[in-house]
Amino acid sequence: MFGLLGRKLGHSLSPQIHEKLGDYKYDLFCKEPEELDSFFADKSLKGYNVTIPYKVNAFNACDELSQRAKKIGSVNTCIRRADGTLYGDNTDYFGFSYMAKKAGADFKDKKVLVLGSGGASLTVQIVARDEGAREVIVVSRTGENNYGNLNLHYDSDIIVNTTPVGMYPDNGEKLIELSHFEKCTCVLDLIYNPLKTQLLLDAEKLGKNFANGLSMLVAQAVKSAEQFIDKEIPETEIDRVYNELLKERRNILLIGMPGSGKSTIGRLLSEKLGRSFVDTDEMIVEKAGKSIPEIFADNGEKCFRDIEEECVKEISKEMCKVIATGGGAILRERNRFAMLENSVIIFLDREVSSLATDGRPLSSSEEKVKKLYEERFPIYKSLADFTVKTNDDPQVTLNEVLKCVF
Repeated sequence: MFGLLGRKLGHSLSPQIHEKLGDYKYDLFCKEPEELDSFFADKSLKGYNVTIPYKVNAFNACDELSQRAKKIGSVNTCIRRADGTLYGDNTDYFGFSYMAKKAGADFKDKKVLVLGSGGASLTVQIVARDEGAREVIVVSRTGENNYGNLNLHYDSDIIVNTTPVGMYPDNGEKLIELSHFEKCTCVLDLIYNPLKTQLLLDAEKLGKNFANGLSMLVAQAVKSAEQFIDKEIPETEIDRVYNELLKERRNILLIGMPGSGKSTIGRLLSEKLGRSFVDTDEMIVEKAGKSIPEIFADNGEKCFRDIEEECVKEISKEMCKVIATGGGAILRERNRFAMLENSVIIFLDREVSSLATDGRPLSSSEEKVKKLYEERFPIYKSLADFTVKTNDDPQVTLNEVLKCVF
C-alpha cells in the first residue's frame, strides 16, 4: 500500500494521478505533528509521498538518502526496504526540471529570478544552478532582494514563482508586473490551481513561454511510482496523465451572442459528460432577485455588468464545469482573464439573422443585433480556443463541440 503524507490533503490530486500510473492502492494520510514518529516507524507501508509541511521531518526520519534529497534538504518520496530501513528521495527535482524543459526554459547562462524562499524555492534554485544558470536571484518579502527593489532584476531571463500568491481561492493576485521584465522569455509558476494564474495570463498576453505546476506534479509522481513498483515508466506516460487530467479538470466555457444557443448546448454537454452546468445569466438573476430586463430598467447596464463580473469571477474559479456566459460577458478584461484561468473556451457563432431578440435589452431588434455582433466578433474570436458554427440542430452543434474538447 502507498499514499501521501501531509497535514491537509482534501484537494490533493495525487490519488487520481497514481490511479492512472499503476495497479496499487494509494491513500491519503492526514497526520498531526505529534503523530509523525509512529507513522515513520510503521513498517506496513511499502512507500509514500510526502508533502508540506512534513518534507524536512521525512528527511530526518530516513535511514538513507538519495543525493538529490541530500542536496535539497528535504524528502518527498519514502521507500521501505526489505530490511526495514527507510530510504528517502526527492523527485521534485526531476519534476521541476521536466516542467521547465516542456516550457522551453533553458537555464544555461541565464539569469533566473525565483519568487519565494521556501522549500520549493530551494528545489528550483538547485535545478537552475545544476543546469548552468549564470545567476539565480531569490526574492523574498524581507531579504536583500525583495519586492521593493525588483527594478534591480528587470534583466532576468526566466522567472519562477514558488509562492502561493495567485493560488485558489485568491485567484487574480500577483507579485510582479511582468511587463517590466522585457528580457524575460519564460515564466514558470508552480501553482496548478488555477491552471493559469494571473502571472501566467500576463505571460501569455505578452507572448512569453509559460507553464503551470501540473506537469511538475505529474512528473514527480511518475518518478515516485517507479520506485513504488520497482519498474521504469516511459516518459510518455507523463504527457498522457497530464493531458488526461487537463481534459478532466478544465471547464468547458461557452461564449457567443445572445441567442446563439449557449444554454441549450451547455445543458446537452452537461448531460453527456456528467458535469454540472452553470449559466451565468441565471446566477445574475438569482443574485439580483429580479430578471435581467428588470435589472437594466431599474439599475442600468453598469449595475448588470458589475453583478455579471462577480458571477464570472466566482464560477471561473471552479473546475470540471460546463459554463454558459452572457453575450456581453467578454467585454470586460477582468472577465476575460477569469475565463482563461481554468477553461477551454468555445465560441458558438450563429448567423446574425438567426439570433433571437425577444427579452434581450441590448439586442431587441435585428439592427441592434448586427451592430453588437460586429463590435463583439473580434473579441469572441481572439478569446476562443475553438469556434463552432451553430445551426438549428443542437445535436450537430454538440458533436462539433465535443470534437474540439476531446
